Amino acid sequence: MRRFVALFETLDATTATNAKVEALRSYFAAAPPADAAWAVYFLTGRRLKHLIGPVRLKRWLIEQTGLPAWLVDASHQHVGDLAETIALLQADPAAPVPPQSLAEWVEGRLLPLAAQAEADQAIQLTAWWQTLPPTACLLVNKLLTGALRVGVSQTLVERALAEVAGLPRPVIAHRLMGDWQPDSDFYRVLLDPDATTADQARPYPFFLCHPLTTPPASLGPRDDWQVEWKWDGIRAQLVRREADIALWSRGEALITERFPEVVEAAGTLPAGVVLDGELLAWQDEVLPFAALQRRLGRKTLTPRLLREVPVILLAYDLLEQAGEDIRPLPLQVRRARLADLLTDAPPALRLSPRIEAPDWPALAKLREQSRARRVEGFMLKRHDSPYRAGRRKGEWWKWKIAPHTLDAVLTHAQPGAGRRSNLYTDYTFAVWDEQDRLVPIAKAYSGLTDMEIAELDAWIRQHTRERFGPVRAVEPQLVFELAFEGLAPSRRHKSGIAVRFPRILRWRRDLDAQDADRLADIRQLIGT
Repeated sequence: MRRFVALFETLDATTATNAKVEALRSYFAAAPPADAAWAVYFLTGRRLKHLIGPVRLKRWLIEQTGLPAWLVDASHQHVGDLAETIALLQADPAAPVPPQSLAEWVEGRLLPLAAQAEADQAIQLTAWWQTLPPTACLLVNKLLTGALRVGVSQTLVERALAEVAGLPRPVIAHRLMGDWQPDSDFYRVLLDPDATTADQARPYPFFLCHPLTTPPASLGPRDDWQVEWKWDGIRAQLVRREADIALWSRGEALITERFPEVVEAAGTLPAGVVLDGELLAWQDEVLPFAALQRRLGRKTLTPRLLREVPVILLAYDLLEQAGEDIRPLPLQVRRARLADLLTDAPPALRLSPRIEAPDWPALAKLREQSRARRVEGFMLKRHDSPYRAGRRKGEWWKWKIAPHTLDAVLTHAQPGAGRRSNLYTDYTFAVWDEQDRLVPIAKAYSGLTDMEIAELDAWIRQHTRERFGPVRAVEPQLVFELAFEGLAPSRRHKSGIAVRFPRILRWRRDLDAQDADRLADIRQLIGT
C-alpha cells in the first residue's frame, strides 16, 4: 500500500505526461505482481462493485465526527468528492501508511466488507478513517466508492507496462481488453513476451476517430478514401474463436446474451475470426436508435420483442482471420477479405456498404440525405490505413451532419465536480407545454466557456428562487440553444421525451423566455 500511496501522490503532483509514465513504469517494475495487478485494474478505470453506498458513508461520517449534517453536506458540496471530504474531516493521526500491501488491503479488507453487517462495516470503516494518514485514507475511500481518478489515461498505463515488459504497446492494450482477474498470474502473463492469451473471447482495442473539422477536400484525393455511412447503433466486436462466440461493446461490456440472432449467425463463420461493426435494429432498413434501446432495457428477451426489434451486425472491418491478427494489413485488403467472408452469411451478418460518389462535392450532396436514412453522416477511412488502437488523427475521420437544436429556458442548476465543485455548472432546461408551463426537457453541463460559466454562476446565485439540497431553482429568464443527436419517447421523463447527448451550443442573449421552443413542436422531431 505504501508504494501505491506514493504513486498516487506523484501522479497527483504533476501534469507532465513523461513524468507520469516514468512514475508508472517505476511502480510496475518494483511492485509485487499481485499489487501491480490491482494497480492496473484501478488505473485503467475498473472498479470494485459498490460495496457501501454514499448515503451510509455520509451518515457514518456525521456520527464519527460529531459535526452537524448541514456542515458535512456543505463540505461535500464544496469539495465535490465524498472520499476526499471524509479524508479532509479527519484529524491527522500522523501515523505511517500501514505495512499491508495493496492486494492485502483489497482482498483482505475491502472486499470482505460486503459480507459484514452494517454495524460492523461502520466500526471497521470509522476505525480506518481515524488511524490512516490523509492520503491513505483518501485512497481507501476512493477504492471503496469506485471514484479513483488520478489523471492518467489507459494509454499511459499501457505505455508504462510496455516499457517494463519490452513489448509493443498494442500487445499490452490487447491483453488488457475483456474480462480478467487482477492477480499475480494475470500480471505475469500480461508482461510475458512469449505468452499467448488463454482467453479465447478477448476482443481487440477499438480504433476510434476524430470529427472532421476542415473541408473534406483538405484530406487529398477522394480516391484515397473509403467512405461509409456513419451508423447510429452500438459499436461492437464479434469474436469467433474455436467453440467460443462473444460479442463485446466498445465499453468492454460482454453483451453476447442480448443479441441471440447475431450469435446464431456467427456460428456459421469459420473459427479464428474477429469482426468490427455496428449493432443495429433492422427491419428492411435501419430502425431508430430508440428501437435498439428496447432490446437493451429488457432483462428478458421475449419472442415478441425479438420479432418486433430484430438486430443485425453491420460489419465494416475484419481484425482477425484464421486465428491471425491482420490489423497491420491495409484497410483495402481487410475489406476485400471481409467481403469474401460474408458472401453467404446469414441475414444477421451484413457488410457495411461503401459510398461510391465520385468526388467530394458529390459526397457532400449525398450527405444531406443522412437524416432521411437515419444515419449520422459519413465515415472516411484511408484505403492504406492499418487498424490501430485508440483514438488517432489522420487515417479515420467522422464527417457528421449538424446536430438538431432547440431553444430552452434554464430552470435549475447544481454544482459540478472536481475543480468545478464550487461553481454551478450542471444545468436543467425546460420548454413550454400546451398549458404554457415550463417542462424539463434536458440536462447539460458542457458547451460554455470558463468566462460564461463564471458569469452564469454569479447570475444563478443572485436569481435563486428555491433550494433543494445542492440544487437551486432559478428565475426562468435565460434561454440557451441546445444541440442534440435525437429524441425518443420516454415514460421516465416529465416531457415524455428522452433527449440523446444534449449539450449547450450557445447562450441566446437575444431571446426572452417566452421565445423558447414548445413541446408540441419538439415532438414532431421524434424518429428523425
